Amino acid sequence: MNITHASFVTLPVADQDRALRFYRDVLGFEVTADLRMPPGRWLQVAPKGAQTVFTLSGPEMGGFEPGSARGIMLVTTDVDADCARLAEAGTEVRGPEEYPWGRMASFTDPDGNGLMLLTEKEGF
Repeated sequence: MNITHASFVTLPVADQDRALRFYRDVLGFEVTADLRMPPGRWLQVAPKGAQTVFTLSGPEMGGFEPGSARGIMLVTTDVDADCARLAEAGTEVRGPEEYPWGRMASFTDPDGNGLMLLTEKEGF
């Protein structure tokens, strides 16, 4: 096996413009692709410099169920500050809590896709 990284993660959304506002304006992701193509819009976002991007897939793109993604872990240098920013933007955040591997919190995007924030402890 010669796999080097994941290219993209699909996040099923009902409204791509609403999802874009959340991922770009609240999470600070950059738009890496926004193309019109059959059968719909190919919209991708990512944290600056990331290898893996997130495809905000509308209902016409593959029949994914909006809000069905779970367990997407986002690593951050300051989980507490990011949780405060999410709360200020009106996002319900659970945590952060301390674990042996780091400090972690969870939240959902506007469609209900489950995401987590993690500040890793040194050595993990």
